Amino acid sequence: MEAKASLYNKSWKRCRLSNQLDELVRNSFLRDYLQETQGVADVAVIGGDQGHEIPVHGEVHTISGGFSGGGCTTSQQKRYARTVMSVEAQEADDALDVDLVFTKADLRDVVPHDNDLVVISVVTVGRKVHRVLVDQGSSADVMFWMTFNKLQLSPDLLRPYTGCLYGFVGDQVEVLGHLELRTTFIDGTTSRTENIRYLVINAPFAYNILLGRPTLNRLRAVSLTMHMKMKLPGLGGKLITIKSDQKEAKRCYENNLKTKRGVFMVTTRAPSEEGVANQR
Repeated sequence: MEAKASLYNKSWKRCRLSNQLDELVRNSFLRDYLQETQGVADVAVIGGDQGHEIPVHGEVHTISGGFSGGGCTTSQQKRYARTVMSVEAQEADDALDVDLVFTKADLRDVVPHDNDLVVISVVTVGRKVHRVLVDQGSSADVMFWMTFNKLQLSPDLLRPYTGCLYGFVGDQVEVLGHLELRTTFIDGTTSRTENIRYLVINAPFAYNILLGRPTLNRLRAVSLTMHMKMKLPGLGGKLITIKSDQKEAKRCYENNLKTKRGVFMVTTRAPSEEGVANQR
């Protein structure tokens, strides 16, 4: 009987305590305590196996658009996705299955540098174009208006482009249009030619052309600033190695510093509805 009475008293005390806590919660006396404990629980879940708590307040995504991923519209992106996933496209790419390896031998002709950029030369429209910046951070392939004129191209070749180009700090750059040019990458007697769609912009820049991710992915190319080279597979299982012009890279970088226009990563995004309405 004594054991049953003791068990009954403990149960009654727990029930009474529970009712008192519920009353305090209803009267908002424990609101701060509940919020604090909930925040700690969320941090513990996010941290996982980490040794310290890292609160996460949101997520940051990259800006996409332009020709990266197929285009600005949903239909262009879906068509691009179908092309990428097709068996025919995968079989055709097997001809360019070459291992891109960088070794110590690639460092022998490299002049010690302080984080120089990879600047190469390409051939397009029958002319060799120097000061071509290889920029993995750019989502667009850009040709500058001055280069367009030096190549003696007609403005009639430009097709309309509905998107916008933005620099690193968000400043908008005028887009005159886009065109597709056959561009050749040469390594001695070995070369490879591909059609590249350039966005033509009217903005001062120390480089003639900016090669971004669309072309690098299309070429299956890899560039390393440490080795000052870009490598890409050639036809017939050959490897194309293009050395960076370090003198030209330093000169371009210094020119950018003099004009207070640092090298920026170009991203693309479609114009907002408000911007389109203002243009009208």
